[in-house]
Amino acid sequence: MDIAIRQVAPAEYDTLGEITAQAYLQDGLLDFGESDWYLGELRDVAKRAAAAEVLVALDGEQVLGGVTFVPSGGPMADLATAGEAEIRMLAVARAARGRGAGEALVRACVERARATDGCVRVILSTQRTMHAAHRIYERLGFTRTPERDWNPIPELDDITLLTYELTF
Repeated sequence: MDIAIRQVAPAEYDTLGEITAQAYLQDGLLDFGESDWYLGELRDVAKRAAAAEVLVALDGEQVLGGVTFVPSGGPMADLATAGEAEIRMLAVARAARGRGAGEALVRACVERARATDGCVRVILSTQRTMHAAHRIYERLGFTRTPERDWNPIPELDDITLLTYELTF
């Protein structure tokens, strides 16, 4: 199977938004389930596409998943600063997992980062339970950076995001 990676088309925003939302919901990654405020962010591909580069993985015309690539600490960055790109909201539909879409999306982000003037590193945040994603990152040469781990909701002390980086 050939997986194609390209920028998301506006006609695919709803599909990718729902794939992303369902991936997070089905994997138990949202502390408040269907009522979690972050669910709206995951579904809002148009907002992400206006502020960053949103990529999709396709098998023919079928959207398998997507990722948000934030070059050089742009407005969608959680942690990236000058000289760093950030990967956010990587998600693959449950039915499409194990086919290489997630890895292809991460590789595409790394390629874009390498092609970005002044970019020396790609960073990302991940939840402790995202073991399949961790394996992809480590296989591609990312290393843990525990000194950058952070909590997106400080009032809830049990949410710590792990960070990884790839320096080139």
